[in-house]
Amino acid sequence: MHIPWCLRKCPYCDFNSHEAKDSIPESDYIDALIIDLEHELPGIWGRTINSIFFGGGTPSLLSAQGMDQLLTAIRTRLPLAPDTEITLEANPGTFEQEKFCDFRKLGINRLSIGIQSFNDISLSALGRVHNGQEAKQALLTARQAGFDNINLDLMYGLPEQTPAMALDDLNQALALQPEHLSHYQLTLEPNTRFRHQPPALPDDEYIWTMQQDCQAQLSARGFEQYEVSAYADNSRFCLHNLNYWQFGDYLGIGAGAHGKITDAFHQHIRRTTKPRQPVDYINAARSLSEGIIDNSNKSPLGHSHIVKRGEVGLEYLMNAMRLNDGFPIIQFQQRTGQTLALIEKSLATAEQRGLISRDIHTIKTTPLGACHLDELLTLFM
Repeated sequence: MHIPWCLRKCPYCDFNSHEAKDSIPESDYIDALIIDLEHELPGIWGRTINSIFFGGGTPSLLSAQGMDQLLTAIRTRLPLAPDTEITLEANPGTFEQEKFCDFRKLGINRLSIGIQSFNDISLSALGRVHNGQEAKQALLTARQAGFDNINLDLMYGLPEQTPAMALDDLNQALALQPEHLSHYQLTLEPNTRFRHQPPALPDDEYIWTMQQDCQAQLSARGFEQYEVSAYADNSRFCLHNLNYWQFGDYLGIGAGAHGKITDAFHQHIRRTTKPRQPVDYINAARSLSEGIIDNSNKSPLGHSHIVKRGEVGLEYLMNAMRLNDGFPIIQFQQRTGQTLALIEKSLATAEQRGLISRDIHTIKTTPLGACHLDELLTLFM
């Protein structure tokens, strides 16, 4: 469920987010989310929800009352598993921290806090609105609110950053004892200010050193790397993201949200994309509720398409190859409707180059393959 507003648009961010210059149209947007959800229900009748992820943007900008309305709408329309993981993305700003207690009382049981760095100079270069002390206080406030499953987002390869600075950021994060860390390199994504006005970034050798030093420290502290940029303590994996990487199904609700649903009866996979601009999304939902949208594309709120059979295997691999433990062969067959025979030649080439290892049950990337994931995936295109 995507909430597309932030206090400020960060220069590196390529997510569908928009600056909340004065206030956000919370009531209208929540109404649109509920209409969107109801429209998606026929495609998942009888299926149980195992995770909910409020992403953004900055979902914690919503009021507790608005979040309560959303969760009530979900619970009254869909069967939730008793241990459903409910994640809320949040930033360290004081305004959002004041609502952590209320969010926890609503049943949100996992918090993902966008720290990025504890270094005030790095944070300024990234255009963040918080400082290092506020970053630390956010986690302490979350603990006081009762959250016992917290992820911290942390970047490396930042402007003017040295390997020592990257390791210091990581050590400050580990001192806060989060259950999960998303630790990833800053990249210059298309359609971002950093792409058009690139900052001075560390060279590749420095970035490689940062990655190796930080991975060694995470391992020494008991954090298991289970995906390219995801680390968990005591196996506190993010169930929602694991579902993505294992090519599971999910509803995409909200402006710019993407969804993937398998239709077992028709034996195809449908992907959906909702309008990116919040005002367009709200207007489309309102029109849908009034019954004045042409349903010819079978997805009045945005667009949908059926994934071509020749592309299903690659889509699966683009996700599953990110996992350190790889994927069960039987899962590939179940979730793509295809056999490995279709990609056997590419698998053999990847194995010969040392990019994957496999046995009769499992296929996974080797450490070499993980470092050259793009090269590995091109073998299957």
